[in-house]
Parts: sequence; C-alpha cells; structure tokens
Amino acid sequence: MKLSRYEQETIVSYNAGEQTATIYTRDKAVMRKLDTLVANFPDTYKLVKQDEVSKTYSFPKSFVSYRKPRAVSMEQREQARKKIGLINSKKSYMYVQKMTIK
Repeated sequence: MKLSRYEQETIVSYNAGEQTATIYTRDKAVMRKLDTLVANFPDTYKLVKQDEVSKTYSFPKSFVSYRKPRAVSMEQREQARKKIGLINSKKSYMYVQKMTIK
C-alpha cells in the first residue's frame, strides 16, 4: 500500500508513570532504523505490533533525548570541508591504484 508523505507519520509517546516509551510509525525509513536496533539490541528495543503499513516499538523512556542545535563556526565548517576533501582524494587514489594493479 502506497502512503502519501503526509500519511507517513511517526508518533512517540510516553508518560511520567511508566519507564517505557512507544513509537508508532508508518515511515519506512524510521522502521528500518528501529528494526536494526531491535535486531542489534533485543533486550532494549522491542517490536510490539505490526500490520501491513505500520509498526509499533517499545524501548526505555530514557532513550528519548532532546538536543540543542549544533553551532558550527565558518572556520570549523571550512576545516571539516578540507578534511573530507583529503579523505575523498585518498580514496580515489587508492581506487585508481587498485584498478591499475589488476
């Protein structure tokens, strides 16, 4: 079943009286991430319910977090850009070397 972008919702719910949070989602990307967590950490993340378009997961409420936006200066941004450029150039050099050796 094809859902519109609007219908691909994700709802996180928890309350002060319980130690667990639940996530109901119809978004395939969120499902993939949570399915990976369920597979890697079965004692922590649980798949509670699923149907043809949605899944519901349960996990400790303490894993829900709120973060402030990251502030990156122009200098930090430029340093990161140069570092990534260097990494990418090394990867392409290694790829060319590998291809010429064969």
